[in-house]
Amino acid sequence: MLFLDIIYIIIGVALVLIGADRLTEGASSLARRFGVPEIVIGLTIVACGTSAPEFFVSLMSALNDTPGMAVGNVVGSNIMNTMLIVGCAAMVAPMVISPSTVRKDIPFAVGASVLLLLLTLDADVSRFDGIILLLGFVVFMAYTLWQARKSLSPALSEGKGSKEPVMNAPSSGGSKVKAPWLDALWIILGLAGLVFGSNLFVGSASNVASSFGVSQGVIGLTIVAGGTSLPELATSVVAARKGQSAIAIGNVIGSNVFNILLILGATAAISPLQMEGITMLDLGVMLGSIFLVWLFSFTRYTVERWEGAVLFIGYMAYLAWLLSNL
Repeated sequence: MLFLDIIYIIIGVALVLIGADRLTEGASSLARRFGVPEIVIGLTIVACGTSAPEFFVSLMSALNDTPGMAVGNVVGSNIMNTMLIVGCAAMVAPMVISPSTVRKDIPFAVGASVLLLLLTLDADVSRFDGIILLLGFVVFMAYTLWQARKSLSPALSEGKGSKEPVMNAPSSGGSKVKAPWLDALWIILGLAGLVFGSNLFVGSASNVASSFGVSQGVIGLTIVAGGTSLPELATSVVAARKGQSAIAIGNVIGSNVFNILLILGATAAISPLQMEGITMLDLGVMLGSIFLVWLFSFTRYTVERWEGAVLFIGYMAYLAWLLSNL
């Protein structure tokens, strides 16, 4: 029923928003507790969790013999991440980006986009292509964890000289410090809300779109990509509003890398993907958008509100082009 699908869409959006808030709170609290930079948390835990919907949707699309939706989901999600999500987050609050992120982390997302563009010149993503993408993901994770270990080493060295447990010490105001398991619980509940809410949204929104005769390719680039990108959108906007721009930008960068290297890599390794309904223009917009974010990041290491507006307007123009070609 169309009415029931609309109700499910509303419930799905609500679950995503609540899940994003809890995930951001738990992840940033853990980052502060263990001395891990928020950018590392954003690139790994938050990015992995918010990319879970893309993974399940792309995998099931490939197994159900709808490869166009699988590839369109990833390409559309990455375009949304860099144009709509960064744009909205920057308009909420200017996003301060560290020089290290600009020099080391964003280039990984750019490189992953270039790699996908090169691998799809023959109009498919073969099993061999999938293995190449997965190897790239291993390199990305190894580098990120190495960076995290470097940042943790000084804190661990300082902690060795102290015999008093810092974790359970009361604060100066007399209130109890939150236990680590509570932060972990918020992260788990947040991820559950994100995944379940996104799946509910995607299924219902796809039903509504199909009932109006919209093709699978367009559904993949728009409805499904929008639904599976809801976690990134909600998480990044909430993080930006709370002044945690490192988590916001780390979430976007990490999600883009996860989407291409892990999700498409694993999906293609299981079932080769054909580029049905995905044009070089779509791939070009995906690559151009991450380049634009990289360019904006060099200006005082901040994505300003007006730059966020440029990204937002760019996405609206791309969406209008897609809809005009139905």
